[in-house]
This record gives sequence, C-alpha cells and structure tokens, in this order.
Amino acid sequence: MDKKIKKIKLTGVDIEITPIGLGVAQFSGGSGGIAGRYWPKMPRDTMDQIVKIAIDGGINWFDTAEAYGNGASEENLAKALKANNIKDEDVIIADKWWPVFKFAKSIRRTIDRRLKYLDGFSIDIYQIHQPYSISSTKSQMDAMADLVENGKIRSVGVSNFSVKKMERAYDTLKDRGLQLVSNEVKYNLLERKIESNGLLEKAKELGIKIIAWSPLEQGVLTGKYHKDANLRKNLSFLRKHLYAFSSKKLERSRPLMNALEEIAATHEVKPSEVALNWLINFEKNQGNVLVIPGASKIHHIEQNLGAMYFELTKDEMQQIDELSERYK
Repeated sequence: MDKKIKKIKLTGVDIEITPIGLGVAQFSGGSGGIAGRYWPKMPRDTMDQIVKIAIDGGINWFDTAEAYGNGASEENLAKALKANNIKDEDVIIADKWWPVFKFAKSIRRTIDRRLKYLDGFSIDIYQIHQPYSISSTKSQMDAMADLVENGKIRSVGVSNFSVKKMERAYDTLKDRGLQLVSNEVKYNLLERKIESNGLLEKAKELGIKIIAWSPLEQGVLTGKYHKDANLRKNLSFLRKHLYAFSSKKLERSRPLMNALEEIAATHEVKPSEVALNWLINFEKNQGNVLVIPGASKIHHIEQNLGAMYFELTKDEMQQIDELSERYK
C-alpha cells in the first residue's frame, strides 16, 4: 500500500491533515455518561492496535472530545499513541469543548483539564461541540481566540453549527486575525442536507473545511444490516433505536446499498470504502470535505484506510450521486 497520501491544508494555519482521520468516540466505551453507555468497552490492546494500523496506513489525525466519556476517549487516545511510540509532533489532534448549560468562560477554565487527559499531546484543532452554549457565539469565539493567543491550542473549529452560526463564528475570529478552520457536521450518503441548505457551499466560500462525522451512518453503509436485520439486536439500547437502523430506512436505502456492493466488487474493496471514497472525492467535496469514521474492530480501521487508495470512475460517482440524491 502506497503511504503517500495527499494531505489537505487547513486555511490560515500551518496544519495539513489526511482526507480521512480516525474518530475515537469508541475509545470511551464503558466509561459512563452518554458516550460511555453508547459504545461497548474496548480492550486496551485493541485500541493500541487500531491506532498503530491508522498511523502505519498514513492517517495523521484523530478526533476526540470532552463529551466522549468526560476524558476517557482523550486519555485512551494518548495511551494508545504512547504505546506506539508516537510523539506529539507526529500527529494532529482535534478535540471538542462541550458547551451545553455552560458559559464561554468554561472554555478557558477547562482547557488545562483537556490537556491533562491528553498527557503531553497538543490540541491542534479545538472545536465547540454543539451550538447550545448559554453564552453567545461571539463570546465563545473570543474565548477560543484567547486560547490560540496564549498558546494553548493551534486553531479553532466548530461542530454542528448552522450556516448563520458558522458565519458569526467566522466573522468573530476574523476580527481577531484568525480563521475558522472547520465545521464538524453529520454528512454521509444517507444524510446530504449540507449540500442543499447552503452549508457546504458557504464553508467552501469562507475556506472552512467540513469534517463529516458518522460518514458511514453508524455502520449502516457497510451493508451488514441490510443483509441481516437481526444484527440490530446486538447493538446498545441507544443505538438500536436510532431511525438509521429501522426496517423502513434500511429498505429505502437498499438500491443505493446494492450499487455500493457492485461498485465495491469491481474495485475489490468493501462497500464502506466506496461510501467514504465518494465523500472525499466527489467533485464538489474534493479538498473541502474530511471524514472521521470510527473503529471498534481491527477490520474497521483497515477498511477506513482502504478508502484512500483507489479511484472511482466518473460514471460510478454519478451513479452513487443519483441514488443518494433523495437524502439531500
């Protein structure tokens, strides 16, 4: 496997990242809180191996958050990186502050806690996790800008922000001489609303990268739940009751899934690899969309990596586009 992946430069900062990163929410499994109950507990050696395969396969960044087990994901990521002798300068880490029921002053007050859990690894991209703080967007961005100026973080992003809130965040940072580098939102072949509501286009215009979370729709785009609906019984209580796993939605997306299966067979890859490849290489997305699939098993990270190493034809791109257009 050729490890020379073309990295994407974030606007306004000296940070380059691979089109695919690794989301490590699963590293919080069994830790308590919403995220800890959502994911099963993962063995230490599995986390270490997943990170090793990611690094060896060319991935250079990881996405974590305060909300993922109140530090568990951050701490387990740091342990896995150290177990593989990875140094701070070798990786890019994106982290997120949880704003619900909090004021902007919490951003400054809790940053040292985030860094403590990361145990020597820097925060290269620090994001507001949700647009639901008690404080205004301006107050939050001013607090983030203070962290950049104080050397606590390298750049600022947001997550799940609407077009208007994203623009407000961008304008506030611009007044401080900084760029809003990212907006992390749900985006996949079964969830394409950012293409029709103006978010993708405005982000491109402002130089803001879209980071797609849940790019495989919680595993639905692997095709395994279309083949065996009984697999839903093994999911956590929270996951199995998501609409994504309903019989209605699975049947509705079956034509798309069948096409992904056929295209995958042509390239000798998995359907999930085709779904990820389309997200980062579709004409309007290329260089503007990054994805952060998670991995709870070794074969998950191997397939995530594989998505960067083959090329879909224009006809295949168009076919996938047409079959998933209903989800815009």
